[in-house]
Amino acid sequence: MKVLMLNGSPRKNGNTALALSEMKGVFEKEGIESEIIQVGNKDIRGCIACGKCSQTGKCVFNDAVNEVAAKFEMADGLVVASPVYYASANATLIALLDRLFYSSSFDKTMKVGASVVCARRGGCSSTFDELNKYFTISSMPVASSQYWNIIHGRAEGEAQMDEEGKQTMRVLARNMSFLIKSIALGKEKFGLPEKEERAWTHFIR
Repeated sequence: MKVLMLNGSPRKNGNTALALSEMKGVFEKEGIESEIIQVGNKDIRGCIACGKCSQTGKCVFNDAVNEVAAKFEMADGLVVASPVYYASANATLIALLDRLFYSSSFDKTMKVGASVVCARRGGCSSTFDELNKYFTISSMPVASSQYWNIIHGRAEGEAQMDEEGKQTMRVLARNMSFLIKSIALGKEKFGLPEKEERAWTHFIR
C-alpha cells in the first residue's frame, strides 16, 4: 500500500514539509509506503483546455504533472499540502491539480484523499475546502482528523511549536491508514461500487 504526498510549498524544509513529515512517520509505523514530492517550487503552467488529454490519456505539457500522474495511478491515497496565500492554495499546486485530475484517465474511485494546509494565522478553512474539492469530484473518500487538517507557523520550523497541529497530522495519517486498509479489504470481498454510464447535462439545454 502506498500514499503519494504532494508538497505545494516552494520551501523544501518549511512548515508544510514539517506537517507532511509528521504524517510520514505514522505511515511508516502503519506499514504504508509514502513518498513526498516537492511541487511548489516547480515551473508548472495552468490548463489551456486544448482537449488533447482525451486522446492521449495524459497532458500535452510533459512536465511534473505527467510524472505525478503515473505515481498517483499506483497509489492508494493522495495527500495534497499547501501554505495559504490570500486565503487560497499556492497557485503552482492548483495548476498541477487542475491538470492532474483533468488529464489523467485512470479510475480514482476509492483512492483516499487528504488535504493539509499551513498558515501564519487565517485563510486555512477556505484553502482546506478548495483542496478537498478535487477528491469529492473523483469518487475519492476524504480522510479526516480530530480537527481540520491545519498547522500554524510563519518562519521556517515555527510549526514545530504547534503541538495541536502536529497531533492533528498524526491522527489524520492514522485515520487515512485505517481507511486505506479497510478499503483494500472491502475491494477484495465486494469489489468497487457499481458504475453507471455518466449523465452529462448543461444549464443551457
